[in-house]
Amino acid sequence: MSIHTFRYPKTFKLESGKRIKHLEIAYHTYGALNDRKDNVIWVCHALTANSDVFEWWPGLFGDTDFFNPQDYFIVCANIIGSPYGSTNPLSMNPVTGQPYYLSFPQFSIRDLVAVHSLLADHLGIEQIALAIGGSLGGQQALEWAIADPNRIANLVLVATNAVHSPWGIAFNESQRLAIGADRTFYANAPNGGAKGLKAARSIALLSYRGYHAYGATQREASNEKQDDFRASSYQHYQGEKLVKRFNAYSYWLLTKTMDSHNVGRKRASIEDALRQVKANTLVIGISTDLLFPTDEQKYLADHIPGATYAEINSFYGHDGFLMETKHIAEKISGFLACHKPQNTAIYQQMDQQIA
Repeated sequence: MSIHTFRYPKTFKLESGKRIKHLEIAYHTYGALNDRKDNVIWVCHALTANSDVFEWWPGLFGDTDFFNPQDYFIVCANIIGSPYGSTNPLSMNPVTGQPYYLSFPQFSIRDLVAVHSLLADHLGIEQIALAIGGSLGGQQALEWAIADPNRIANLVLVATNAVHSPWGIAFNESQRLAIGADRTFYANAPNGGAKGLKAARSIALLSYRGYHAYGATQREASNEKQDDFRASSYQHYQGEKLVKRFNAYSYWLLTKTMDSHNVGRKRASIEDALRQVKANTLVIGISTDLLFPTDEQKYLADHIPGATYAEINSFYGHDGFLMETKHIAEKISGFLACHKPQNTAIYQQMDQQIA
């Protein structure tokens, strides 16, 4: 496994018409491209993840996991705006010589996909055997399969949608309200908005899990408590944990990027856009997902030609897409088996793993 930096030599034009100079994208690769160049697995990461997929999706990706570097050439790119090596609001603006902060231009899911495509060209990847993503990552993978349908042979979409819902946008706006209520957010400092980011993460967690998950994991052992509850401590802990590894400016922009997701924009319709997908497609829903309810995944499967829908019963809500890796691997294995004639190379590698 290794991390690299792709430096785009030209000025990158965003969907909005705004431009970024000296764009840099951090990315990880695992394994090697085979002679036929047909063993590429491309991972699109979610909101606050990084390009080290072995770190945040273990059980599905790892040296001995379903997708492993012995059989596949695995690529995961850190998205624009994310503070894990790619150009982001804390990066130096070449025009001013100062960090961007709030002047960083807003970008869309389509901009993230455009950069994936540039990186794939840079790596000499013409065909992607399988593209996969969950949540914001699934939005990217779907948009890519629509924008460049001949490049992706197989597509796995987990806990994602065709257009970000009013419910999801409302959650994101509530988080941005929390960040904006922190006056330090407007101070243009690396730790600006830290308290607001902590509160935003607390709000987000409520959409990632759910009533029953909190009831099981944060319930008090005693009936006598009147304060200092486990659930309160958990919210503080998770908020502080994110503050230590992220920044409020990136979070603000990336939630807006998620809100921008609509495959029907500047196309005939959402349904028509989904019909452009040529990849063999597996759509996976999480039964208890509050943020991306299963109706959204069923809609994808109903409108992507030949798509297969699978549902995982999970205790963890939306976070199930990160935690139910054994079940996700089983669903992917069965899906690829059904498309064996079209997936000879990838299926042979899977056969070897099972044997």
